[in-house]
Amino acid sequence: MRARGRFISLEGAEGAGKTTAMDCLRRALVARGLRVVTTREPGGTPFGEDVRKLLLARRADAAAPLAETLLVFAARAQNVAAVIEPALRRGDWVLCDRYTDSTFAYQCGGSGLEAGVVSRLAELTHANCWPDLTIYLDVPPRLGLERAAARAEGGIGKDTGKAAVGEVDRFEAESLGFFERVRACYRQRAADHDRIVTIDASQGLINVREALLAVVERFVG
Repeated sequence: MRARGRFISLEGAEGAGKTTAMDCLRRALVARGLRVVTTREPGGTPFGEDVRKLLLARRADAAAPLAETLLVFAARAQNVAAVIEPALRRGDWVLCDRYTDSTFAYQCGGSGLEAGVVSRLAELTHANCWPDLTIYLDVPPRLGLERAAARAEGGIGKDTGKAAVGEVDRFEAESLGFFERVRACYRQRAADHDRIVTIDASQGLINVREALLAVVERFVG
């Protein structure tokens, strides 16, 4: 029987550089002979990608924090059942762009939802499927938003479900205060959970890459 694979999540607010970091991590793990599956949240499955478009769309009738959170966990439940758990059982390593730490940071920290709600939904949807390692890319909110705006103007970055290049999504349009609260929540979770490793993402790309590779080396080794 193959040993169960390992699960790594990557976290960070807008402009933290998660897309580049995910590629760096994937390459580093594959270079060590590991089978790697990458996914993202919300998303990762056809159902999840439809939910992603709904969540990121800017609407006049903004969803209440609880409604938004229920959608996030609906997509997550499908991703865990269809992608993450099957890969781990095969012995593959899973890299996930965002997971439940994001929900605590955005819906609780940013939007004020009670943390107990997210804890109960996490217990319901993935009680036995938490990351073995979470890498949090920490960046000052003002810098992150400047990077996100530049990416939108240049059409650079991953497909986020936006209607057209140059638009900012529902979360990127939030206030600086919102992202200050998101960052504070991420930092508190990093202090409370040993699985979360923080990397200063305000550094240059080379320094961030070196820090990522050092984390991978310690974790795999």
